[in-house]
Amino acid sequence: MIEIKSRPIQPDITVKVPGSKSYTHRTLIAAALSNGLCKIENPLRSEDTSLTLKALQQMGAKAKDQGGVITLTGKNGKLEACENPIYLGNSGTSMRLLAAIVVLGKGEYTLTGSPRMCERPIQPLLDSLTQLGINVHSENNTGCPPIRIQGGTCKGGHTRIDCGVSSQYLSGLMLMAPCLEKGLSIDVINGPVSKPYIDMTADIMAAFGIGMDRRGYEHFNIPGKQVYQSGTYKVEPDGSQAGYFWAAAAITGKRIKVKSVTLASRQGDVRLSGVFEKMGCRVDHDPDGIAVTGGPLKAIDIDMGNMPDMVPTLAVAAAFAEGTTIIRNVAHLRAKECDRLAAVSAQLTKMGIQTSTTENELRVTGGSAKGTDIETYDDHRIAMSFAVAGLKVPGIKIEDEHCVNKSFPNYWEVFEALYT
Repeated sequence: MIEIKSRPIQPDITVKVPGSKSYTHRTLIAAALSNGLCKIENPLRSEDTSLTLKALQQMGAKAKDQGGVITLTGKNGKLEACENPIYLGNSGTSMRLLAAIVVLGKGEYTLTGSPRMCERPIQPLLDSLTQLGINVHSENNTGCPPIRIQGGTCKGGHTRIDCGVSSQYLSGLMLMAPCLEKGLSIDVINGPVSKPYIDMTADIMAAFGIGMDRRGYEHFNIPGKQVYQSGTYKVEPDGSQAGYFWAAAAITGKRIKVKSVTLASRQGDVRLSGVFEKMGCRVDHDPDGIAVTGGPLKAIDIDMGNMPDMVPTLAVAAAFAEGTTIIRNVAHLRAKECDRLAAVSAQLTKMGIQTSTTENELRVTGGSAKGTDIETYDDHRIAMSFAVAGLKVPGIKIEDEHCVNKSFPNYWEVFEALYT
């Protein structure tokens, strides 16, 4: 447990966040499918990305981690068989992307994870793979991991996917498609939620030389027999991690800039700076990053369907705003590392903040917050978001603070640098 220091922070500071988790996952997979040696600069080194890298190595990709660069030799779209199960912890991104990628391998693959992972849904992706004639099943018949998938039998074709819970199902299909003989034609029949993550997948594929035709977020046609091109690829800073520091600025009234994060990014979470602007903050788009300066906060009514990972951060900031903030279109947060709607509501309530939830929204009424022990549910985003509250509220203690290793291992070091 760590107690957050409720004392002044610097009035104007620039912080640096690590490489994007989402881009690192996707870049590692594209490199593993490439036709040669890839150099990946500024990758995020965290529990989740390490699980993806280890899984790719288990399937034959050769990798070395040297300083600020990971070198990875691709398998030219053909993965090796795995006798042992592939363990993916509670990394939903790893599970959902790799469940499609193993189709390119040989024999049967078993993908499993932590107890919470084995409660997280993946049936829509299994249904989509079944439409392609692939033998897949959930071992416990729950629509959740552990799952078994037969590799080496799919040539491609047409499939439909329900992305009402996660866009990662679609991203997995997209990444796998160009390596199939006939490619894939994909129709999205529900959703998708979290649309920016689909754009990020398409962005990485284009960077590796893969072409596709798409009609918005409804239809994707990805020709087969394409080759991911080897080369040097740089991972941009993580827009999700920037949000914690913008929130810190919002509630303290200070100015915090996150270096090298700009609105040119495909990462939807960089738009959280604009959300804080609507709440009363000043936002500066400098050449070297986005800076947020806090001010008196007012409640807003907002659809966060495309920024679900930022909901805990926004909810904590809303606790310091005048009025009731309504956060809409966030039902898919219930299938994250924990039920984030329930978790955020419970912990804010412990702080004396009035909240309510429905299946698809969260309401937070700003008020006088008090210190308490914050249960993190082994969820990195709960820990990092509620740490921000401790800058204003004495007595905030974060349980299991090491859960931040999932996505931001040096978070506490960067957080500590905020203080005067």
